[in-house]
Amino acid sequence: MGKKLNQLSVVGWMISVSALILFASSCLRHELFNSSGDLGVFDQAVYLISQGKPPILSFLGFHILGDHAAGILYPIALLYKIYPHVYWLFAVQSFALAFGALPTWYLARQAGLTANQAIPMVIVYLLYPLIYNANLFDFHPDTIAVPALLWAVLAARLGQVGWFCLSILIVLGCKAVLSLTVAAMGIWLWFFEKRRLYGAIAIISGITWFLIANKVIIPYFGSEAATLNRHFYRYSYLGNSFPEMTKILLTQPGLILGKVFSLTNLEYLVLLLAPVIWGLSPQEITPLFSAIPCLLLNILADHRSQKNLIYHYSLPIIPFLILAIITGLATRKVWLQNKRAIILWSLVAFLALAKFGYFGSQHLKYLDNWQATREAIALVKTQGNVLTTDLIAPHLTHRQLIKFISTDFPKIDDLNAFDYILLNVRHPGWSSTSEFATNLIKQVKNQSNFKLQYQRDDMYFFVKKLD
Repeated sequence: MGKKLNQLSVVGWMISVSALILFASSCLRHELFNSSGDLGVFDQAVYLISQGKPPILSFLGFHILGDHAAGILYPIALLYKIYPHVYWLFAVQSFALAFGALPTWYLARQAGLTANQAIPMVIVYLLYPLIYNANLFDFHPDTIAVPALLWAVLAARLGQVGWFCLSILIVLGCKAVLSLTVAAMGIWLWFFEKRRLYGAIAIISGITWFLIANKVIIPYFGSEAATLNRHFYRYSYLGNSFPEMTKILLTQPGLILGKVFSLTNLEYLVLLLAPVIWGLSPQEITPLFSAIPCLLLNILADHRSQKNLIYHYSLPIIPFLILAIITGLATRKVWLQNKRAIILWSLVAFLALAKFGYFGSQHLKYLDNWQATREAIALVKTQGNVLTTDLIAPHLTHRQLIKFISTDFPKIDDLNAFDYILLNVRHPGWSSTSEFATNLIKQVKNQSNFKLQYQRDDMYFFVKKLD
């Protein structure tokens, strides 16, 4: 018993250190003005919920539930009642990802691994490059689903129905599409794990929530146009609706095969599996059945971001990769079983694929007018409406109306709708250009009701004149 407590203490320290590193990395990236509109979307939504206001997203033009039906944001908003700050989102995300190490340890021990084998599995999980990369890419509720999926499997194996249902509920609340992963996990639990009750619960809840979220919640809160723009553009070659997609999938196999068997997908699979390929045995990969929906969505997507392990789209695959490795180690069917060799492999994979190096390259490229940007932001004294760039927007989202300039939507109908306009000509953001920002500044200067209050290092701050 004492040895087990000692092992748990070690795991606890590893989780704490990992969470701290993840949190510090997210905060530093944000303070260096590398956060994007995604962070702004969730920060604005959680802030408005915490203030008792409808979370209508000014970035998107509809209710947050119309995006991915992410109900998990409502309990997160309770943290903003203590003190509203985007760092809460970073803290939740960092802790959630690091906390996945605890069910990993329990699952390893439950599968029969020794303590000497279980600790390396924790390291394998924490050093999996996507854990670090996804944490660094703004905030996404998907990260909370990673430990919840691991806890769900552990609860099923231990016969704890209540904890299983709670874990499933958390997963479903993170993102509507995760209902497919839950349903697939249910099939795996039913047929491969022979845990029929838990399999039935997961299958029924997954399918039910998929239908409710996509047929009722998302269309109601986001409108049909929002649904099409936000959820189908990555699969435009398949059509613009679920029935149309299903028809093309069934009747045009050549089109599908051409998309599936591509060099881009091959590269994606190699990078996804390389950190753990040593632990995947063909005889013990049944847990990966649960990852099929996520894997298929990424492979079929006609958008490179879903195949890029910088982003969060592959997170639901991680729990089942870990489970497959644990099973392979328990049956001694993997080709790498030495503890030190496993840790070394994971470390090398992390150093090769984790994007911590961005702090020495991409994340520092806005330092040349960083101080001017900070000073301009500090001049926003009220919760008035703001027009700015996508890199500045996440720093000013605690208000009901904020928009960022974009060459995708070049026409701004009413500048008078904004109380503040902050434009960084030198670094106009990922969705704009310096030329576009310069032309907009000329337009604002011609507006008699705006005053240029601050200008330094290509940073411009306009404030609307009081009547």
